[in-house]
Amino acid sequence: MSGVIRLATPHDGAAIAAIYRPSVVESATSFELEAPDAAEMATRVTSTMARTPWIVCTTSDDVTGYAYASRHRERAAYQWSVEVSAYVRQDVRRAGIASALYDTLFAILALQGFRNAFAGITLPNPASVAFHERLGFEPIGIFREIGYKQGRWHDVQWLGRELASHVVNPPPPRPLPDLVGSIELEVALRAGESRFRSMDAKSAGLTRSA
Repeated sequence: MSGVIRLATPHDGAAIAAIYRPSVVESATSFELEAPDAAEMATRVTSTMARTPWIVCTTSDDVTGYAYASRHRERAAYQWSVEVSAYVRQDVRRAGIASALYDTLFAILALQGFRNAFAGITLPNPASVAFHERLGFEPIGIFREIGYKQGRWHDVQWLGRELASHVVNPPPPRPLPDLVGSIELEVALRAGESRFRSMDAKSAGLTRSA
């Protein structure tokens, strides 16, 4: 499946809300208890992108997945670290969209000057853990029974990966708006699309050999 990855806009709020909703109402993947609506997701996109990326993947102009990074903690020494999440529409999962989104997200974050990315996964979820490990994340630890949802307590496993080398005296990360319109950002946005080209090539090869 081919796709285009771009920066999200508030107009994507409805599509993002629809993709996110099952993770809130049908499972404990998200610890939110009520699914946010389109207006709330539009607000979140705007707020997030004042500093870090929120990107979407579109196929035939339909939003099929999204990923974003958010501040890890408020204190200044944490400023080079972010938390990341990716969600894909249920009917197009396992099509490489999440991997492509993360490739692009990591490229933008490295361009900004961030050094670490962290992801929290509600357990049990072996598929998500394996997916993150394939993308270079390493297990850090498990917060036992940290969230209560759907009538029981849930563990959360945290994983992390390096985005860029840990140099001495790193400059502060650049806010995303400082990069908008730059060639460097456009290159980073294309980072994940190579996965689609690779998958299309493999699919074409299988078709020819059939």
